[in-house]
Amino acid sequence: MSRPAFARLPVSVDLPRLLRALARIDASAWQGHFNGGYYEGDWSGVALISAVDAPSELAPGKGLPVQREPWRQDPDWQQALRHLPLRIVSARLLRLGPGARIHEHRDYDLGGPDADLRLHIPLLSPPRVDFLLDGQRMPMLAGECWFLDLSRPHRVDNHDSQERIHLVIDCRPDPWLEQAITDGVPTTPAPGLGRAAVDFAQFCRLLEEDIELCQALQALTDSEAFIERTLALATERGLAFTREDLRSAMRQGRRLWNEQWTA
Repeated sequence: MSRPAFARLPVSVDLPRLLRALARIDASAWQGHFNGGYYEGDWSGVALISAVDAPSELAPGKGLPVQREPWRQDPDWQQALRHLPLRIVSARLLRLGPGARIHEHRDYDLGGPDADLRLHIPLLSPPRVDFLLDGQRMPMLAGECWFLDLSRPHRVDNHDSQERIHLVIDCRPDPWLEQAITDGVPTTPAPGLGRAAVDFAQFCRLLEEDIELCQALQALTDSEAFIERTLALATERGLAFTREDLRSAMRQGRRLWNEQWTA
């Protein structure tokens, strides 16, 4: 039986204790994420547990997990997670600064049948952060624990003025965790749309209503010129979506056009 793409786990964590431990992390401990081409702005982290042979403490490795300095020095990390019977391979704090974004990508190493399972525990989770998995906005709140299948396409946009910080834990599969993921929490809210998707849909409605605006864009035959003009027009109207959003919509439009002739 295949796992769901996401699940809120029926467990609780001690969020106040985690926040106290987070507040004791020295500002100098935060390191830029090793996947430098994947993001814009501040995406940084602090390793709590990572592989002994990892090229850097934040990066993955194949060796045995070792406790890094913040985890060893502050027992609140372990105490706050004491109700989670997990076989932890790595644990990291990941911070996304105000206005920063992580581009859409897939973590292919998490996709195999024996791959590690990744859990997210939001610690600081401002309301205007969009974590999109398969295009759906994950309704994660601070203090909750979520499984996310990040071998699927995902991206994160921080539209807020506050930083977002998650505790990200990679675990080995085991019967307890597999069952918790399968069961989930019945009261979990349904995923929604991110701000970019809402604004893009609104811009499309404007095009349907404003024939002159639509014709002006149709007259642009160069794709880059079309993208630049579309983004500028959206910004003028207070709508925010990215070049990636527009390119994705263009690809989908071409695919739907082609499929109508092959169906």
